[in-house]
Amino acid sequence: MRAILCKTLGPPESLVLEEVASPPLAPRQVRIATAACGVNFPDTLIIEGKYQYKPDLPFSPGGEVSGRIAELGSEVAGWSVGDEVIAMTGWGGFAEEVITTPDRLLAKPASMDPVTAAGFSLTYGTSYHALVQRARLAAGETLLVLGAAGGVGLAAVELGKVLGARVIAAASSPEKLAIAKEHGADETIDYSQVSLKEAAKALTDGKGADVIYDPVGGDLFDQATRAINWKGRLLVVGFASGRIPQLPANLALLKGSSVVGVFWGDFTRREPEVNAENFRQLFRLHAEGKIKPLVSKTYPLAQAADALTAFIERRALGKLVLTV
Repeated sequence: MRAILCKTLGPPESLVLEEVASPPLAPRQVRIATAACGVNFPDTLIIEGKYQYKPDLPFSPGGEVSGRIAELGSEVAGWSVGDEVIAMTGWGGFAEEVITTPDRLLAKPASMDPVTAAGFSLTYGTSYHALVQRARLAAGETLLVLGAAGGVGLAAVELGKVLGARVIAAASSPEKLAIAKEHGADETIDYSQVSLKEAAKALTDGKGADVIYDPVGGDLFDQATRAINWKGRLLVVGFASGRIPQLPANLALLKGSSVVGVFWGDFTRREPEVNAENFRQLFRLHAEGKIKPLVSKTYPLAQAADALTAFIERRALGKLVLTV
């Protein structure tokens, strides 16, 4: 099979495309013939050895795929060869085949094509968990979404509207904000031109947002801590800016606010039943047309480095997906 390999830790251009042997299948594993693979921020970290998980070299990046089950291990039950699935693999997805375990599989809903399915699980799974379980976002509250045109950000915009919130989308260009508007944002902030803190306060009568969804970190986190309402919840989703910020504890005290961590990957392992129910709701919302995932560009497998570079340079709108 063909696979994109990380043989030495480094930037995307260090990745190579090679013919490799199909990996062996253990009794409790499944082999998936990959149709498409989503491109995500963790992929850019894992190839440089900066992610929480550090697979042995060589490995293929790629944490979410869509495809068909090609082979079942002898002890796997409940699935059949030919089943169309979404798999949350962690890594290994930038390849024509990937091995995983049944607990990482979801049946691909009929409402989704393979490309949409490949880019759905991480972004919508993360954002639904963040807004529902971690923030307990209520109808009528104000949600401020940073990085609002990226994968998780755009999903948060859509889901915030579904949950009945007033959504303020914040991003770094008019083009990105237009995308957020198309997906339901009520108000927008271009933080390349204005202060996020001041603009957010102006849009909330000086109170600040009830929930702030932050996948960016860095300077924007610093401003967000000063643009939060009484009893507000600031969701720590990621650090796309490259800087992990620190919070002056007195700010949380003065606003009675909470800083809430969102680690969707470990949530899926610790609370699989809740995660399964989340996806039942997400698939229902997609089938009803209430959420409309945006895949702005697809790349062939051989151009995986180009896709990762576009992601690192923050040129991606919605999701980028590799087709296999």
